[in-house]
Amino acid sequence: MDTFLFQAVIYLGAATICVPLAVRFGFGSVLGYLVAGILIGPVTGLVGSETEQLQHFAEFGVVMMLFVIGLELEPRTLWDMRTRLLGLGLGQILLTGGAIVAGTMALGLTWQVATAVGMILALSSTAIIMQTLNEKDLTATRGGRSAFSVLLAQDIVVIPMLAIMPLLATGRSGGGSSDGGHGQAPSMGDGESATMMAEVGHWVDTLPGWGLALLTVGAVAVVILGGTFLTRPVFNFAGRARLREMHTVVTLLFVIGVAVLMSTVGLSPALGTFLAGVVLANSEFRHELEADIEPFKGILLGLFFITVGAGIDFGTFAAAPFVVLGAVMALITLKGAILFGLALVFRVRGRDRLLFTLSLAQAGEFGFVLVSVAFGDGVIDGELRGILLLVIALSMLLTPLLFIAYDRLAANQPEGEAAPDDDIDEQAEVIIAGVGRFGQVVHRMLRGAGLSSVVLDRDLETIKLLRTFGIKTYLGDPTRPELLEAAGLKTAKIIVVALDDRGDAIKLVKQAKMANPDIHVIARAYDRVHTYELYRAGADQIVREMFDSSLRAGRYALEQLGWSESEAHSAREAFFKHDRETLLALAKLWKPGVPIEKNPEYAAKAREFSQGLENALLTRFGEDDDAVATLKSKE
Repeated sequence: MDTFLFQAVIYLGAATICVPLAVRFGFGSVLGYLVAGILIGPVTGLVGSETEQLQHFAEFGVVMMLFVIGLELEPRTLWDMRTRLLGLGLGQILLTGGAIVAGTMALGLTWQVATAVGMILALSSTAIIMQTLNEKDLTATRGGRSAFSVLLAQDIVVIPMLAIMPLLATGRSGGGSSDGGHGQAPSMGDGESATMMAEVGHWVDTLPGWGLALLTVGAVAVVILGGTFLTRPVFNFAGRARLREMHTVVTLLFVIGVAVLMSTVGLSPALGTFLAGVVLANSEFRHELEADIEPFKGILLGLFFITVGAGIDFGTFAAAPFVVLGAVMALITLKGAILFGLALVFRVRGRDRLLFTLSLAQAGEFGFVLVSVAFGDGVIDGELRGILLLVIALSMLLTPLLFIAYDRLAANQPEGEAAPDDDIDEQAEVIIAGVGRFGQVVHRMLRGAGLSSVVLDRDLETIKLLRTFGIKTYLGDPTRPELLEAAGLKTAKIIVVALDDRGDAIKLVKQAKMANPDIHVIARAYDRVHTYELYRAGADQIVREMFDSSLRAGRYALEQLGWSESEAHSAREAFFKHDRETLLALAKLWKPGVPIEKNPEYAAKAREFSQGLENALLTRFGEDDDAVATLKSKE
C-alpha cells in the first residue's frame, strides 16, 4: 500500500507541475502530461515496469471519452456523418495502410509483417486529438468534425484488424502476450472473477462463426435496448437513496458494464460505449451522465498520457536514433500528404483542411494494443516491436507541436469552407436577423399571430435544427447587403436585429437605416454600453437581453415578500419607466471609446438617477395615499 501511495504521489505531483506550465506557455495539457511521464520515467527513473500495467487501466479514459462524445451526437447526426465515415475514414485507413505496406516491403519486410505494420501505423490518437480539439474549441468546425469521422472509422476498423492479425503469423515466436483487443478492462488478479472471465472468453472463442455473429448482434441489441428502457427505472431507483454519489455509481456501472460486455464478445469497448452514448443522446439523463463521467474521464486520460511518456524507451532510440527519427518523420509526412489529398477530394477548405491534415498525422494509442497482439502472435519480432512502440510514442509526443503549427499557420489561412447562402424566394413586412433563443421567440410570437417574417441566420446547425421543426429559415450572413435586399429590406416595415456578435449587430442597424430610413429597427442589446452603441447606430427600440426577465424576477420577489400582485406590478412599471428615462439621458452623455467610469459627466448623472429611484417609486404610488403608506410600511 505504501508503494502504491508513493507512486500515486509521483504521478499526481508530476502532472500538477508540468500541465499548468504547458498550458501557461500555450502548449496544451496533452504535451504537459507527456512531458511529466518522460520526467518520471526515462529521465529520473521514479517509475518503472508498473507503467505498462497502469497504461491498460488508464486506456479506460479513452472508453469514457467516446461515451461522452456519443452523448453529444444524436442518431440522426451520426447517420448524417455516413459519407465522411466511409469516404474520409475508410479512405484514410486504406490509403495510409497501403502506402506503409508498399514502403516497408520495399525495405525488405515480408508482406505479412508489412501488413501488420501498415495496420498499426494507419491509426491516429483519439485521446490526444479529441482532447486538444475540445481545449481549442475546434470540435464543431468542419475540420474537427472531419477528423472525428476518421477517428470513429478507425475505432470500428480496429475490430477486423484484431481478427486479421493472428492470420499474419509467420511462425515466429513473439514471446509476448495479447490482451485480445483495445481497451480491455484491466486485469483483476487471479481471483474468482478473473477465472470466470477467462472461462467466458474461452467459451466465446469456441463458438462457430454464426454463433459469434449472433452473440455480437445480441450484445449490441442489449446496449441499445438497455439504454432505451432501463436507464430511467435504474436512475429512479438509485435516486430514492437521496445520495448524490449513487448517480455516479449508476453511471460508472452503466459505462463499465457496456465495456465489459463488448470486450467479452470481442468488440471494442470504446466503440460499444460510444454507441451507448448515442442511444442516450436524447435522454433526460444526458447532462447528468456527462457531468458524472467527466472527472473520471479527465483523470484517466491524463494518466494515460503520462504512461505513454513514461513508457518511451530511450535505450532503443539511442541504439538507432536516425532509424527511429526517420520513421517518425516519414510517417507524419506520409499521413499528412494523404490527409491533405483527401481534404481536397472532399472539398475541406482553408483552415479546416489544415486542421484535418495536421491533427491526424500521428500514430495512435490503438497501435500499442495492435503491437502487443502482433508480438504475442509471432507476427513481429522483439526488435521491430521496440521500434514501433517508440515511433508511436514519439509521433504522439509531437502531436501538440503539430497543433501549435496549425495555430501559427491558420492565422494566414482563409476561413474554412462555408455552406453557400440560400436563395431567398420570399419577402415579408418583418425581417428577423439571427434566430437564436431571442429571435426564435419573436418569430414564434409573430407566427402565432398569423404574421409572416423572413428569418436569416449564419449558423448552419441552427438552421438544420429549426427546419426539422418546420420553421423556414434562410442560411446566410444577415450583414450582407445583397442578402438583405433579397429579403425585402427596402420595403419591409420592421427588422429585428438579434445577432450574437455585437459589432455585426451595430453594422446591420446602420445598413438597415441607410437602405431604408423608414424601417423600424428593434435590436437586442447585450448590456448598457451595447445599448448606447445601438442607439447611436439608429435603432428605434432596444431590448436588453436580461432586463425584462430581471424585472419579472424582481416582481416575483416582491410578491413573495407580502406585496399584492397589483403593488408589485406598479413597482415594476415605475422602475421600468424610470430606467428608460435614465437610459435615454445617459445615452446622450455616453462617449464612444471612453470607459463609463472615466466619464465624469456620465458618472455624476448616473449617481443622480440612482438617488432619485426611490422618489420615482413613491411618486408612482403617490396617486393614492394608502398606497404610499403601504409602500413605506414595506421598508
